[in-house]
Amino acid sequence: MERALVSALINGHKVTAPNSMNIIQAYWHAGFPRVSGVGCLEGVCGSCRILVRRASSNEVTTALGCHTMIEEGMQVQFLSYSTPKQHYYHLTDFRDSWDVQGKFHDVFPEVSHCRSCGGCDKACPKEIEVEMGVALAAKGRFREAGELFVECVMCNLCKSSCPERIDPNHVGLFCRRVTAYFHIRPSNLINRLESIRKGEFRIVR
Repeated sequence: MERALVSALINGHKVTAPNSMNIIQAYWHAGFPRVSGVGCLEGVCGSCRILVRRASSNEVTTALGCHTMIEEGMQVQFLSYSTPKQHYYHLTDFRDSWDVQGKFHDVFPEVSHCRSCGGCDKACPKEIEVEMGVALAAKGRFREAGELFVECVMCNLCKSSCPERIDPNHVGLFCRRVTAYFHIRPSNLINRLESIRKGEFRIVR
């Protein structure tokens, strides 16, 4: 069956392609080169970040080029991939799972400045509850937080939308790593032990 052709602007170029193609496929179909060694051609997902405005709306949204089908009158702009700041930690440096929450706040001090603005949720092309994941991690609920980030492709759109420059996707990765590395103890116990360590909870003997 013949596919309908649609036209869109991609990176300022008029592209005509079958409506069965996603943005990446349509761009290649129009003759723009495939660059080897980057993104999914290298086996790394999340680098086809785009801004999209559809003909039926003035709203500009974020998405992934591989997940977004080309539409008539659509305007698309690829976003450069921003490299997140480095968060240095080695799981072998954690003495045990009780040690994780204190180390987490050392590695991600910016998490405590979250404004709960919801920008990360709106930016996420996978519809992950990013803000909730960050909040759970801040409370030491690493297993629950990690489960929310299972579908994360590390596109960094959540980080790009954060006024406090939090790297929520790397928070999620941390949570998944420590959950796998340790049998995580209950979060209320971890929080209480952290309070004792900081001298915020006095034990009477």
